[in-house]
Parts: sequence; structure tokens; C-alpha cells
Amino acid sequence: MERDHVADDDEGKTVVDSSGRKIGMVTEIRSGTAYVDADPGLNDSVRSKLGWGHASEDDYALEENRIDTITDDEIRLKDSF
Repeated sequence: MERDHVADDDEGKTVVDSSGRKIGMVTEIRSGTAYVDADPGLNDSVRSKLGWGHASEDDYALEENRIDTITDDEIRLKDSF
């Protein structure tokens, strides 16, 4: 079942962009927000689009308006994330 909002059971899911490239992994769900450990190979332009700043941070908040769908296995971002 697909949905577009996070739930507690989304912890541990892979976050991918609209073409399926890995962005990171959900490490925690807190107050309805997914926190993502960014993939080490994630480039600065993608980080900037997501508003994630520098690579030195641990986990980044994923804004729900950037999410296209959530499946049993992954969280897929919108084309324009």
C-alpha cells in the first residue's frame, strides 16, 4: 500500500530520488518527521535542494512535502524534491 506521509514503521527504509538513486536511510521517526542518514556519496547539489547543508551533520529532517510515495521498502521523493 502506497502513501505519502511517514509513520513509525518507516524507520530503516531507504530514501531514493524519483529515478531510484539512493539518498540515504531513515534512522528515526520523531513527531511525524523522518530523519535521514544521508548516503556518503550524496553530492552537494542534492543536499542543497533538500536544504540539508553540510555533510558534517548526522541526520537530516526530511520535509513531508518532498515525499512522493512510501512503499513497504522505500520512501521515494518527488521529481522536484
